[in-house]
Amino acid sequence: MSFIADRLNRIKPSPSSMATQRARALKAAGHDVVGLTAGEPDFDTPPNVVEAVVRAMAASKTKYTDIGGTPELKAAICDKFLRENQLTYSTNEVIVGTGGKQVIFNALMATVQKGVEVIVPAPFYVSYPDIVLLAGGTPVPVMCPPDKGFKLQPEDLERAITPRTRWLVLNAPNNPSGAVYSRQELRALAEVLLRHPHVWVLSDDIYEHVLFDGREFCTMAQVAPELKERTLTVNGVSKAYAMTGWRIGYCGAPAELIKAITKLQSQSTSNPSSIGQAAALEALTGPQGFIAERTKIFQDRRDAVVAQLNAIPGITCHSPEGAFYVFPSCAGVLGKKAPDGRVIKTDEDFVLYLLDAEKLAGVHGAAYGCAPFFRFSFATSMAVLDEGCARLKRACERLTN
Repeated sequence: MSFIADRLNRIKPSPSSMATQRARALKAAGHDVVGLTAGEPDFDTPPNVVEAVVRAMAASKTKYTDIGGTPELKAAICDKFLRENQLTYSTNEVIVGTGGKQVIFNALMATVQKGVEVIVPAPFYVSYPDIVLLAGGTPVPVMCPPDKGFKLQPEDLERAITPRTRWLVLNAPNNPSGAVYSRQELRALAEVLLRHPHVWVLSDDIYEHVLFDGREFCTMAQVAPELKERTLTVNGVSKAYAMTGWRIGYCGAPAELIKAITKLQSQSTSNPSSIGQAAALEALTGPQGFIAERTKIFQDRRDAVVAQLNAIPGITCHSPEGAFYVFPSCAGVLGKKAPDGRVIKTDEDFVLYLLDAEKLAGVHGAAYGCAPFFRFSFATSMAVLDEGCARLKRACERLTN
């Protein structure tokens, strides 16, 4: 008799996390691996943030805090929402979690159960559908057309909504496609949602500051104030401030939902790390100029990588509008044979072939609900990216009809 709960059979391990672990294991075994799987900036946490944490530890700020975060950090989050997103929240309408993923997990676990549907535009962050499944609900993937920039279209959203729909999950800039919604595009989706008052919006804005080509960032509650009372706006310090390991995320939402999330968090992790919160407080209130400088570096990497990918026969890559991933199509290599005789039938076959043949690690597109594509992160040095593209080119050239 198994001691493992049946609900775990509904989900699978995170494909992106598993791919990163495989790359690390190969490196540890002495292989020359180019790993382009990790969704984290290669920059260091800003020095002022590190110094603030040292001061916090010296001041013995290493004890439990309030479950939903320190009053100082929650006030800083309210200030951030107002300053950058023109959103007004009270401190009882925000909560701090152990990373943005925990905030999303808690929100869905608090609101989703059997019979509930959650619309998840594809390509999607790998964890969204599995969290819905773990909560007992039904994820409803809706394909976002590649020829429309991988963006959800209003007519497709309209068709997907049923009386059982509880949430629409929006993530922009998108992981993995880099899609960014304009103010007009968000407003068009909002017009659909206004016709369906039972549907809430979970807006995952974690890549807010990684925007290219001078694009403006907008979030749903900002563009459609009428939807603010049924919108959960998620963010965190991981991506913009290179603080993935500090594990601090946060959200703004109606007080009733925040209360439910707090109740759940009180019985799981309780408060986030006290020193992580001290770090996040400094990040949100300290100098911000470095963000634009780092985004410019990401944009330069994007331009170089997209150009190299599109020069490889069988590979086509659109130019992402934000985040730090490319999401190329490998349709042009499907059906071809590897030197060992195996046929590349799927994007997963292709990614496994790259790992075996060239020790080049990426994540297959089907993990994000969109095939035949694959994801590479360009949150690493240009030297590593050039080497990765060279290995990809070499692998593709060895494939035969």
